[in-house]
Amino acid sequence: MAEASGQFGVNGLENRRDWPALADPEVRRVLSHFPLPAPARQVVWHGRRPFSSTGVVSLENGSRVFVKRHDHCLRNATALAEEHRFIAHLSGRGIPVGQTWRTTDGQAALDFNGSAYEVFSIMPGHDLYETVQSWEPFHNIRHAFSAGLHLGQLHEAARSFDAPARPSSRPLLSTFEVITSPDLMAGLNCWIPQQSGLAEALTRHFWRKDIPAALLKFHERLKPHLSEIQPRWGHGDWHPSNLFWDDTGPDAQICGILDFGMSDQTCAAYDLAVAIERSAIEWLRPENDCPVAFDRLDAFLRGYQTRYTISDTERSLVSLFLPLVHVEYALSEVAYYETLVHDQNGVKAAYTDYLLGHAHWFSSPSGQKMLDWLEQTLKTSACP
Repeated sequence: MAEASGQFGVNGLENRRDWPALADPEVRRVLSHFPLPAPARQVVWHGRRPFSSTGVVSLENGSRVFVKRHDHCLRNATALAEEHRFIAHLSGRGIPVGQTWRTTDGQAALDFNGSAYEVFSIMPGHDLYETVQSWEPFHNIRHAFSAGLHLGQLHEAARSFDAPARPSSRPLLSTFEVITSPDLMAGLNCWIPQQSGLAEALTRHFWRKDIPAALLKFHERLKPHLSEIQPRWGHGDWHPSNLFWDDTGPDAQICGILDFGMSDQTCAAYDLAVAIERSAIEWLRPENDCPVAFDRLDAFLRGYQTRYTISDTERSLVSLFLPLVHVEYALSEVAYYETLVHDQNGVKAAYTDYLLGHAHWFSSPSGQKMLDWLEQTLKTSACP
């Protein structure tokens, strides 16, 4: 059995794990419920990303599969089926997503001992960002261009996917139910009770004062445009660590797209803004005022527009969404760290550094410069 080596936490790589690593006897029992070409043998690699337990499992015939375990407080087989339907739709339209395995009785995932398990075929290519903390910028402009191109392809393919939005009670999704409410605080008052543990977690914070002070001005700018939003599913977590590459060099192109766990029905402009937030701003370098990778962001946007025809309305919405895209996910993280894994460093990171800190940065001269640049760049690219 491969040795589990900790996880990426809010302060980088940590020795501890919030969720136990996959074990050999466990994966043998679980994979016996899937019609694989041979029985499972052992776990040969453990993932280090948080919120779930992942691993590569070798089979008796020498092949391998990827296994992911979710605690039922986060996902069950029904929730995973929502993601798998989107993955299957994209696959049918040529998007290089992972191949999912169904159980022997046709289910998208297996509910077993309080957890949900999903199984994927091994993604071809290279995980060039395996050792990089999530939400770091792309290594170079060629990677960024390829990432933009593939997100554009995904958004084009998602036009014909007509599934409804996922239930509001699902935690840790990239959703915009709150920020697209005509009244921000009324939207929060309706949404918070639906998030398990969030109301309790927020009693320790002055959120009714903090959130309007940090976010209301951005919401007021978005509010006149709410009727222009065209609902569409998006990836929800587009950043370098969720992409596989066909080579190990600087000219590598994307050959695989991973992790649709945060996907939901939002809109193309929102999903593009999420991708920008999670791949263009160096949030882990606050001492240097969170530098923006403008060269890679420019390449990303150019790649995106080679595959997706972004409307004038969507161009305007991207920069309006950007200071707000993190709101619901950050609040869901507050509940996760407070009530599920009891990590006060995580709570601070989610509430103070993420929910409020990102909003404060967008209000700063550096953040305003970035928003102005983005608005102008998108507007200029619309010219023939």
